Amino acid sequence: MPQNKRESLIYTFIMCFMMVFWMSIYNVSLHMGGLSMESIKAGWLGFPIAYIFAMCCDWFFVSKIAKGFAFKYLVKPDSSVLRKVISVSCCMVVPMVIIMSLYGAVEVSIEMGNFSNLLMMWITNIPKNFVMALPYQLIIAGPVVRFVFRAAFPEGKVLA
Repeated sequence: MPQNKRESLIYTFIMCFMMVFWMSIYNVSLHMGGLSMESIKAGWLGFPIAYIFAMCCDWFFVSKIAKGFAFKYLVKPDSSVLRKVISVSCCMVVPMVIIMSLYGAVEVSIEMGNFSNLLMMWITNIPKNFVMALPYQLIIAGPVVRFVFRAAFPEGKVLA
């Protein structure tokens, strides 16, 4: 886990990239009826704005709330590192799925020029995104990003 603000920012850049890229492809694939080169291309084209939005939400809003909740209700400072990682990851996924599901519903509504189904799209996107985002975060993105992060930035190398 990151040890200071600079490490947190670098870690967040990497984690957001992995999560937003995969979830963009996943959502476009759902919308297009399956995974294909076209859905990957469309996911990639929509990625930059979604990434910037997700980074801002994560860095300025969600991270503080999620970590605060996790350390107040789920873990203590002396809890195992694994328990802290899982708790914070779960607490991050829930609000990010809610926010980014709304983002996706707004994006589709803008493309279609029709906002009448926005609320229903948002509500139906949340469980679809949650069932993909939580396992992906815990099983793939989290371990990969932690490994890459510590390989690139050994503990104590990024100063506060």
